[in-house]
Amino acid sequence: MNSKTILLVEDNTQDEMLTLRALRRANVANRIDVVRDGQQALDYLFREGEFADRDGPVLPTVVLLDIGLPRLSGLEVLERLRGDTRTAMLPVVILTSSDEERDLLKSYQVGANSFVRKPVDFAEFAETVALLGVYWLATNKPPLKQ
Repeated sequence: MNSKTILLVEDNTQDEMLTLRALRRANVANRIDVVRDGQQALDYLFREGEFADRDGPVLPTVVLLDIGLPRLSGLEVLERLRGDTRTAMLPVVILTSSDEERDLLKSYQVGANSFVRKPVDFAEFAETVALLGVYWLATNKPPLKQ
């Protein structure tokens, strides 16, 4: 089984379904874990709360992170990840419907590896997500130790 995992942090169930469908259509057979708010994302990544006993790799290969999340925003999650040595180098892609310049700038300021706007058109959305999956799981060369 492939040990590379994607963590999808998405509160919109329709966007979640579209993302999962697009990854499967692109033949991404990797494990994809989904959490639906910022606090769940941190609990998952740091193995706390409801995820204290989760199985699977210590960290995912990449995090696809929405900005507009309940409890903690995606940007707050990203700031906490970058402030902790265990997750400081974890690849994080902001995947959002926001087209606000301030969101783009703030994402990079707090350490995003990439900022991708979710296309409205499903075919374009599917292609974008497929490219993200292939790049981060197959093309990108991460550091040996995260």
